[in-house]
Amino acid sequence: MAHELVLVIDFGGQYNQLIARRVREHKIYCEVISYKTPIEEIRARNPKGIIFTGGPNSVYLDTSPRMGKEIFELSVPILGICYGAQFLVLGLGGIVTEANENAVAEFGRTDCEFDNSSPLFSGLKEKSVVWMSHNDHIETLPEGFRSICHSDKCPYGAIENPEKKFYGTQFHPEVNHTEQGFDMLGNFLYKVCGCAGDWTMEEYAQTAIREIREKVGGGKALLALSGGVDSSVACKLLANAIGSQLTCIFVDHGLMRKNEGDEVEAAFADSGVNFVRVNAGDRFLGKLAGVDEPERKRKIIGEEFIRVFEEEAQKIGKVDYLVQGTIYPDVIESGLGDAAVIKSHHNVGGLPDYVDFKEIIEPLRLLFKDEVRALGTTLGLDEKLVWRQPFPGPGLAIRIIGDITPEKVVTLQDADAIFREEIANAGLDRSINQYFAVLTNMRSVGVMGDGRTYDYTLALRGVTTSDFMTADFSRIPYDVLEKVSVRIVNEVKNINRIVYDITSKPPATIEWE
Repeated sequence: MAHELVLVIDFGGQYNQLIARRVREHKIYCEVISYKTPIEEIRARNPKGIIFTGGPNSVYLDTSPRMGKEIFELSVPILGICYGAQFLVLGLGGIVTEANENAVAEFGRTDCEFDNSSPLFSGLKEKSVVWMSHNDHIETLPEGFRSICHSDKCPYGAIENPEKKFYGTQFHPEVNHTEQGFDMLGNFLYKVCGCAGDWTMEEYAQTAIREIREKVGGGKALLALSGGVDSSVACKLLANAIGSQLTCIFVDHGLMRKNEGDEVEAAFADSGVNFVRVNAGDRFLGKLAGVDEPERKRKIIGEEFIRVFEEEAQKIGKVDYLVQGTIYPDVIESGLGDAAVIKSHHNVGGLPDYVDFKEIIEPLRLLFKDEVRALGTTLGLDEKLVWRQPFPGPGLAIRIIGDITPEKVVTLQDADAIFREEIANAGLDRSINQYFAVLTNMRSVGVMGDGRTYDYTLALRGVTTSDFMTADFSRIPYDVLEKVSVRIVNEVKNINRIVYDITSKPPATIEWE
């Protein structure tokens, strides 16, 4: 079944992923494409609607991203956001200029008034807060357009040409700071574009399983299973599609969280796939002995993982397909058009030269993280894996500051388990996007049982974030932190002091190393 499609055309905006996620949250399938995409390709895909993203440039400069006028001749509804709205105006004959004394630049929360007779704002409050971020402003509207929103400083906060179904907002409806932004996008998708909302994980699962079966046929597939959400959901999907034709190799490097290796193994014990667990903890810890520099830790673990994977893959023999847990943000972050490459993703970390893969299967490459979790639930994957906290590939190696010893690993596993347990007991495990413990390399004096101690300081970290590109520290209630602190100091050896990290990203990163 062909899904309804909305295309998000990227002009280099920082919120391109967020716009796509918001559309998907309305149960409408969408993709992010570059403004350089040929018009013939866009026309052939027959989108129900098009959304222009924001961008860092001034649209009136010759060097700024542009598209040909053909984009306005597809008879497809268009919503332009910020730079996208200015491109819409300029492309149709209006005037956009740098902010001046009559229309100054706006940044941050801004009070606006809306014309509710427009379908874009139908059913919404006449006054609310939006998120502005613009230096330039619309000076003259193209023929057929009118203003449907204004602030004290911006006469054209939003515009429309209802005959052509063209709309523009100078503000960003996709961010949470815009109070009614989600509903505005919904109005555009349903009331302007006429979407029905046919994007569900149940349908996606059925379609993906059918396509995987057709592709693999009688061949074999191999998946490097980390136990993370993405690879676990990919495994479950492939298991439902081809069963014993899939082999999953789970390399337990001894740096997992407490009991995690056993939990991963148990989750796939009756999956119908060939599950291979390689207990390589001693091997990895031996390679890491005496290493305290984080980048060296990462490289050692990454290389050793590939060596183990190669050895196990060789035992299987001829494999036709390699399965990767690539998800849609991986694709976007690897670069779209002129968009910055945030980080290049290859997921497996390197392919064994001697394994002759016919093709790579990426069954999740169209999904965002929240959709991956929803798919995992739809497929009946263990909730512990579906809602598993994000975990770095090197594992606890980069949550132990300084050199790594078996004793430190056990200490951190025990402390981290208590932290995660109490967060869950407090009902905060779904609202804090990532939380974990870090064993610092700092020791300090303490008193326990009337005796002097000289033990390690443990740092706790919790953040809230929508995209993991920026993050704010989580305001965990003091009584929860107190309970965690008391339990860890009393139940875990070698720790006598607990601190909580209240640094946001930036300037810090989420992980410590």
